[in-house]
Amino acid sequence: MSNAQPKRAMSRSHPADPCTVVIFGASGDLTSRLVVPALYNMRRTGLLSDDFAIVGVNHGKLADATWKRNLRGALERYVGNAGAGTGKLDNDAWDWLADRMTYHAGDFDDSTTFSSLAEKLKIIERRRGTEGNVLFYLATPERFFGDIVEKLKEAGLTGDSEGGFWRRVIIEKPFGHDLASAQALNERIGKVLREDQIYRIDHFLGKETVQNILSFRFANGLFEPIWNRDRIDHVQITVAETVGVERRGSFYEQTGALRDMVPNHLFQLLAMVAMEPPTSFGAEAVRTRKAEAIEAIRPIGPEDAVRGQYGPGAVAGVLARAYREEPDVAADSVTETFVAMKLAIDTWRWSGVPFYLRTGKHMTRRTTEIAIRFKSAPFAPFRGTGMDAFGPDWLVLQIQPDEGISLQFDVKRPGPRVELAPVRMDFKYADWFRAEPNVGYETLLYDCMTGDATLFQRADMVEACWRAVQPVLDDWAQHSPADFPNYSSGSAGPASADTLLAMGGRSWRPLNANVEPVGRRTGARKAAEPEATAPVKRAPAKRVAKATVKKTAVKKVAAGKSPAKKPAAKKAPVKPVSSPRKAATKKAAAARTATAAKRAPARKTGASARAPKKR
Repeated sequence: MSNAQPKRAMSRSHPADPCTVVIFGASGDLTSRLVVPALYNMRRTGLLSDDFAIVGVNHGKLADATWKRNLRGALERYVGNAGAGTGKLDNDAWDWLADRMTYHAGDFDDSTTFSSLAEKLKIIERRRGTEGNVLFYLATPERFFGDIVEKLKEAGLTGDSEGGFWRRVIIEKPFGHDLASAQALNERIGKVLREDQIYRIDHFLGKETVQNILSFRFANGLFEPIWNRDRIDHVQITVAETVGVERRGSFYEQTGALRDMVPNHLFQLLAMVAMEPPTSFGAEAVRTRKAEAIEAIRPIGPEDAVRGQYGPGAVAGVLARAYREEPDVAADSVTETFVAMKLAIDTWRWSGVPFYLRTGKHMTRRTTEIAIRFKSAPFAPFRGTGMDAFGPDWLVLQIQPDEGISLQFDVKRPGPRVELAPVRMDFKYADWFRAEPNVGYETLLYDCMTGDATLFQRADMVEACWRAVQPVLDDWAQHSPADFPNYSSGSAGPASADTLLAMGGRSWRPLNANVEPVGRRTGARKAAEPEATAPVKRAPAKRVAKATVKKTAVKKVAAGKSPAKKPAAKKAPVKPVSSPRKAATKKAAAARTATAAKRAPARKTGASARAPKKR
């Protein structure tokens, strides 16, 4: 295990406390797809105590054997075939887990459900030796959060003892749907539980690449001194998805991309980048610094936010329907599936540095990245060289997929003339560390069981996030968009998102990772700094360019079904950094010949200095 995060490395070196995990919403998608697979992986890696049990609570009667059989089927799909790398389920780990699982039927607003649950927990404590420790996981819709917590108190299930047993509650997102509802929910739950008993979970923070941001910043003297307004031009945070709303049409109609992604996932990434150094990696020290960064976000005005909704198109060569054609979605829906924002953080470190956030569904490529664009160096030493501009310097933290870090900068191309070429240094987690099966919840569940709240939001952080986006929510509620759908499925989003950056002389990084690097830095120098890429061209939202998709390769999606994903081809090995001199010389000569023939400005790109081989 890497020593990148000493606190986490040490804390995961032993099994968690004995406990019972009570899952409300035991038959739901979240439980079968993420929570139980995470517990299964924790068993395989030795993170669960031998004194452990699971109780699933849901309305509707269901036999223990039926519940377990359903969960086993989900594990075979999500863990056995994909995450474990063995091609099959680890029967020993599953049998161990299944032996400790029991189903408890009852409605979430019925007091008898909780009184009978209290009796069942006493029996489990005696049989399994869980020492009275209980972790309640609220994998339910938001409307049940307050009721469940209050019913737990009525049944005497929320009290713990100092130095003895503990009781903790995990609450899933979304925590409220605006500032007022978040404040009301905090107040309601705060009357029952202490803040140290509440764990507001965000699965993005369970990813190792997200946790590594703090170590990358504060363990390396190279980066922190330049992590400020003096050296950074702007920051882009992108969470792009190729999937649509799938089976969540009714949920998404009430939520939308802004509520679903911005106050939690994107703001958590932003806080990791923007926070000041903590005095330690202790929970309160880290969360206080993150809260300060979020509270410093200037309330976002409607002019700094863009929304979009996907129309028909093609994603990965498969025809995709419009959002308004998805199941459980209104034919005239004005719910956004894309959001882009420009943020300002009012601190000494970040004054004048814009943060650009974007997230959307049915986009060109699935990617989550934090891209930091550094300011250009003075150009005076390069006057008279035939060059007119520098290329962009990027530091990119790739969260998913292909987790890693890359640094792009200019170097001199070999040859008698002064010509610059972009190069990229890449670090990939898969090249250095053995990957354990992971669905993103393992670390978070372990931290809850050990009482480490570092990766969870406090009440003040939740309210600060909603406070920052509330002006946009208010404006969008009063003004319905007239141009929906305004981007095609499989594109990079609406054209208005490009305009958001273009007004500051900037442009988005392309979503396509395999972009040819710039061969030589030339072209007329502009007053504004040259950017990494030209604005991405968008296909019209209401018509699909059929010529770009071969008819023989396109599969029409049946009504009511999600489009199947095109299997990704394997990536060829990347060439070593030190290429043969002969090949480099020939390449340089070819470049000079082409340049002499036609002095056209070189195409600019911000993706990579080393073009990956075609898959």
